[in-house]
Amino acid sequence: MKILVTGGAGFIGSAVIRHLITNTEHSVVNVDCLTYAGNLSTLEPVADDFRYSFEDVSVCDGAALQDLFERNQPDAVMHLAAESHVDRSIDGPSTFIQTNIVGTFTLLEAARRHWQSLATDQKDHFRFHHVSTDEVYGSLGDNDLFTEETPYDPSSPYSASKAASDHLVRAWHRTYGLPVVVTNCSNNYGPYQYPEKLIPLMITSALAGKPLPIYGTGQNVRDWLYVEDHARALMAVLERGRMGETYNIGGNSERTNVDVVRAICKLMDELTDDSVYRPHDSLIQYVTDRPGHDHRYAIDASKVRRELQWSPLETFESGLKKTVQWYLDNEEWCHQAVAERDAGQRLGLTTTAS
Repeated sequence: MKILVTGGAGFIGSAVIRHLITNTEHSVVNVDCLTYAGNLSTLEPVADDFRYSFEDVSVCDGAALQDLFERNQPDAVMHLAAESHVDRSIDGPSTFIQTNIVGTFTLLEAARRHWQSLATDQKDHFRFHHVSTDEVYGSLGDNDLFTEETPYDPSSPYSASKAASDHLVRAWHRTYGLPVVVTNCSNNYGPYQYPEKLIPLMITSALAGKPLPIYGTGQNVRDWLYVEDHARALMAVLERGRMGETYNIGGNSERTNVDVVRAICKLMDELTDDSVYRPHDSLIQYVTDRPGHDHRYAIDASKVRRELQWSPLETFESGLKKTVQWYLDNEEWCHQAVAERDAGQRLGLTTTAS
């Protein structure tokens, strides 16, 4: 297939493209407008492959998207382009509305026009895969799990914008017949993640001896999914998922935030023998909680395991060790990512949106 991947210079998108080029025979068109979290250096391992190409296009630009579809004639779309940081959505929700909702609508319309122009056999094989988040479901109690039937109850501007985009994708399937699949994943981590999310921020801050801020009491629970496991799952859904279906993808690795940070500190102690900041857990600081901070996310991924025979290869312990080691081995990449963009400072405390 020729697969159009939106947001391919981002964290998950770049992992998907590296997987596609390295482990499949598919061709990839990377569509990304390179916002602060987009970085083409994440694709250097595959950038010279003849099956890879890059298009500097925003999903909000309908005319550019139409031209892109006409020139490339993709067999499938994997839609990962999104603003994704909850704290940023609290400070400035308008960007999230524009990219995640308007951008998804614009892409759906371009994909629909392309799909309707195809011959019957090509139409039957076309796929639109929308990649979303478990945050659309809201907050869980202590024992429940998110299933594909869990009602939506988003808490932040980010999760509300992703919930809206999910609904648009399903509506384009039911109204126009566009062949779609939707996936909702748990928290991703791994190499090349922009250092504003919890795990890379804690690693890069610990390296520099900076405080390690934990929101509230640190008892908020997340399910963690190694990004390369996620990339394999997304490929399984694209190739074998049933049209119109939703698949939840999780790592079966629930941890409280404070336990995640302590695990990072322990690995930093083990892997940085000469660090003057050991023990790194002495850098932990508890700070004011995030507004609307959901208590717990946990995914029931039995459907994707049962139907598509996917399961994660990494445990949280093995994946986290690989991740910490990658950041230790790639400090220059981290320094450049932070220096060129505004990573690391506290966001999301404003009571009125900018």
